[in-house]
Amino acid sequence: MVTVEQNKISLSLLIIFCCSNHELYVHSLPSESKNIKINSDMLIGVGIILDMESWIGKSIHRCITMAISDFYALNHSYKTRIVVHTRDSKGDLVKALSAVDDLLKNVKVQAIIGPETHLQSKLLSVLADKAKVPIFSFAGSTSIDYPYLFQIKGDESTMAKSIAAIVASYKWGNVIFVYEDNDEGREILPYLAESFHDKNIQISYRSAISASATLDDITKELQKLMTFHTTIIIVHMSPSLASKLFLKAKRLQMVGEEYGWILTEKTVDLFRSTNFEVIESLQGALGFRSYVPASGKLHNLTARWHNFFYRKYPASVTKEVPVPAIWAYDTIWALAMSAEKVGVAHNGPLLIHEVLKIRFKGISGEFELSEGKVRSNGYEIMNAIDYGEKRVGYWTQSQGIRRTHPLINSTHVYPSLGTEAVIWPGGSTTAPKGRVLRTTPNKMLKIGVLKIRNFKYFIDVDHDVEKNVTTAVGFSVDVFDTCIRALPYEVPYIFISFENATYDDLVQKVYAEEIDAVVGDSTILANRSEYAEFTATYTDLGVGTLVRIKKKDMWFFLKPLDMGLWLTAIASLMLTGIVVWAIEYMNQESQFSAAQRFGTIFWLILLTIFFAQREKLSSNLSRFVMFIWLLMVLILITSYTATLTSLLTVEQFELASKGGIVGFHGGSFMGGVTVRNVHFEGHQKRAYYSYEDYAHALSEEGDADAIVDEMPYIKMFLSRYSGDYALVTSEPITSGFAFIFKRGSSLVEDVSREIARIRLDGTLASLENKWFKNRLSVPARNSTMTKALKLDRFGGLFIISGITSILALMMSILCLLYAKIET
Repeated sequence: MVTVEQNKISLSLLIIFCCSNHELYVHSLPSESKNIKINSDMLIGVGIILDMESWIGKSIHRCITMAISDFYALNHSYKTRIVVHTRDSKGDLVKALSAVDDLLKNVKVQAIIGPETHLQSKLLSVLADKAKVPIFSFAGSTSIDYPYLFQIKGDESTMAKSIAAIVASYKWGNVIFVYEDNDEGREILPYLAESFHDKNIQISYRSAISASATLDDITKELQKLMTFHTTIIIVHMSPSLASKLFLKAKRLQMVGEEYGWILTEKTVDLFRSTNFEVIESLQGALGFRSYVPASGKLHNLTARWHNFFYRKYPASVTKEVPVPAIWAYDTIWALAMSAEKVGVAHNGPLLIHEVLKIRFKGISGEFELSEGKVRSNGYEIMNAIDYGEKRVGYWTQSQGIRRTHPLINSTHVYPSLGTEAVIWPGGSTTAPKGRVLRTTPNKMLKIGVLKIRNFKYFIDVDHDVEKNVTTAVGFSVDVFDTCIRALPYEVPYIFISFENATYDDLVQKVYAEEIDAVVGDSTILANRSEYAEFTATYTDLGVGTLVRIKKKDMWFFLKPLDMGLWLTAIASLMLTGIVVWAIEYMNQESQFSAAQRFGTIFWLILLTIFFAQREKLSSNLSRFVMFIWLLMVLILITSYTATLTSLLTVEQFELASKGGIVGFHGGSFMGGVTVRNVHFEGHQKRAYYSYEDYAHALSEEGDADAIVDEMPYIKMFLSRYSGDYALVTSEPITSGFAFIFKRGSSLVEDVSREIARIRLDGTLASLENKWFKNRLSVPARNSTMTKALKLDRFGGLFIISGITSILALMMSILCLLYAKIET
């Protein structure tokens, strides 16, 4: 932002130069213009303010003279003629401002093109509005408050959006912005901040470098950038200053695989440098340049422009015309057409009105000045490679990043740059991760691990005393390594082994900054969180109860129904048989004796259990009783089958009465409040110190009725001792395992995000399958194993059957009595 002191100085300069006359070098009309026959006295003066010693100034001036020659050669009958009055600013802001004042006050031009040197937009706007003369500037920005100022350059807002798009496409969350410490360098900052905010990108550091900075100053600034985790650097400065920056960056080894360099349009012409060392230092950088569609007109202009400069400056000529020079060419055409339509000199408002209406197909494409700016066709994305540059893609506001531009007719549409389209610094085709953990060979990230002898497989540590190297393997190590490798920056680390210690001890070492993190089967606990930070959990939550499955029980088939239900079912069978026999006996149509009927009826009742009855009943009442009995048998058999299947899968676990023993993980917090929380207060507690201890304790020779431990340990145990043991209950009363980092570490959030990602994409499940080979389904919260079916669940069914039988029997007796009375 412009300070109050800068405004005062600028206004003072304006007053001084408005009140004084300056001798300025005036260039004569170019040879092409001299050959034009002027058949009218209506000359339109156009001021040209350029740094005639700079390459871009010479290119713009040459294109302007060619534009005048080409336009009037094609439109020789026009009554108006543009005459240029050139002023050399020599790259000096004061001389540029003085030239503007001189052209407006003394020469009284009808329009000004330039300067390409950045002046405060407010000063140019004030001068243009006061004189009512349009100024087409190659620097500065426009505003609706100043209608006479036009911007003949790339729009900062559009440029910022294109940079944000390329950063977001590679999922870089942080960047460093290096810019030239002047008004032009700062102009893009608000637009970058807005565009980055929309893409959730942070500017980690803003580095302002003065144009007068020495090589030592640049070196110190680059060394400061090397201390940041962010390795994506956006450069927005003049090519001359940027060349010094890259030469120093190359010597500091900052142009390597870790880094990504992005150049704005202001800086991208550095790709066309003739200095071999500068080109070498740029290898792998990306840059944005305004896109100009290929055409016959562009080819013709480029050939003439190249021939002119090759004869005059053979050592510095490039193959392509600078984009600002092409815009200047089209601007002259727009002014010439507008001046002819106005038809009178010195009428700024009418000229502005016509200029804003102009639409034509120029060298730069469809040319128009919308909202005081040239129309943009988007940007080419250039890659510095093989000591030159290669176009790798395009960006447009409507379609974002593409391999082909929308104006190019192509049957193949590529929605991104592709994985191997760009050659990055160091010659890599893999995009840099964007962040790196700054460490030195003597100070890497130190990861504390416990050397555990018994409860292995989560982390197994081996320390080579001779080489002083610690290696670790296991489920926890695999999860940690997977997350670290997926981070968008490098995290070098080494393991530090600790023996005869606990995780509480390691937490204290993290707090004391003796180590940076802890990896292993470390449980998230509130008291530990006071000294360190935990990532998200990477295991199941809670604790479970482990038991041995009982196998030898010859009467196991009776367990689906309890004793009361069995007795009630037998009584119901007998009652139903007696009722059906009685009804059939009272039926006068029966052809069998009472004894025969009794045997037949009971055989019929028994066969209904298998739905294999074949005998026919003679009474409708007995048939109805039989129907209710069949319904009850169907329900009982279905329930029996389901319960027996469940019991055969995992047998009901019942602890012995108050003398039972509950085991727990020795040497951990499991012996305390956690065991009490699973409601085994009336039982003895005993510590066990390995998976082998668990297996022996639950065996027939062992003394434990159950083992209570955290779910990850139980799953690991079941993967090693499958078949004989079962998980019967689980309760989420612990928070699972997580990695531990020192407080304030940025790795906590990043690693937690990666844990969530690998859980979602199935990577974590694959690692679990690797280590927990025989996974069993885990019961839901507070769930228990299947129990025997009791009478209270089927009481209503027996009541219905009994009432039905009694009512049928009573009706049969009444029918019999009624029949005897009738006879």
